[in-house]
Amino acid sequence: MKKNQVHSNNKISREFAKKTVLITGGAGSIGSQLVRRILEFPVKSVRVFDINEHALFQLGRSIKDKRLRLLLGNVLDKDRLDLAGNNADIVIHVAAIKNIEISEYNPIETIDININGTVNMIKMAMKNKPKKFLNVSTDKAANPSTLYGTTKQLSERLTSWAGAHIKSTKFASVRFGNVLESRGNVFEIWKEQEKNKVPLTITDPAMKRYFFHVSEAIDFVIQCVPLIKEGEIFVPKMKLHSIKEMANKISKRHKITGIRRGEKIQEILITDEEKKMAKENKNMWIIEPYSN
Repeated sequence: MKKNQVHSNNKISREFAKKTVLITGGAGSIGSQLVRRILEFPVKSVRVFDINEHALFQLGRSIKDKRLRLLLGNVLDKDRLDLAGNNADIVIHVAAIKNIEISEYNPIETIDININGTVNMIKMAMKNKPKKFLNVSTDKAANPSTLYGTTKQLSERLTSWAGAHIKSTKFASVRFGNVLESRGNVFEIWKEQEKNKVPLTITDPAMKRYFFHVSEAIDFVIQCVPLIKEGEIFVPKMKLHSIKEMANKISKRHKITGIRRGEKIQEILITDEEKKMAKENKNMWIIEPYSN
């Protein structure tokens, strides 16, 4: 292990030592892996807050650790959030409605969870005063063209506002692209199609997306916690992949279905305007909050 990696790991370990960590959406595909990773540090406890009872049950069966707390609840329930956040030191907000098609056809629910839920989380932080608050966002928040992307852009703006105005807690967001192992993504669909020996569905052969592995996503989230100051957005430098080339690795048989409502041919991680306000280092951009 390199010297700088040792230093970084020691710094992160100190950040989490004897802390109570609350993770919303912590029973999901990304959240559950984040829970496992954080339990590798000398934390006091990890509270997993999720609306999915079965996912919480499964997580509890797969992780045997006395520091794990399983909390059933909804981010729209303010009283439940206040109880979940009581005496928490670090809050990582992952909970969201993220499926593009489902969010487009369920706009009220999507706005409720992704925007009002974030407002409730910020109000909870104002009351309970955790030391750090990290909001997990998506590349679809950069120049959004879908309802999902728009709600996540607003969740970033809300978090940056909180970082500039609420001094009892340090707030920030992380924004990254697609996670290969997340549930409901295109690879899950392709795997089923390959199993059924049918062509893989591709919306457009020219489409490109940013992808990385869940382990990389989790490491990035963990890396950013010590960096939180006052409303930054941390954006990793990710590799852009051709959807057609990725599909070819599974099967050469494709069926073109056409771009869905609001989809872009190519996503972006950071806008040109944001780059003007961003600091660049080796593996990320750090977007400074807008002037308030």
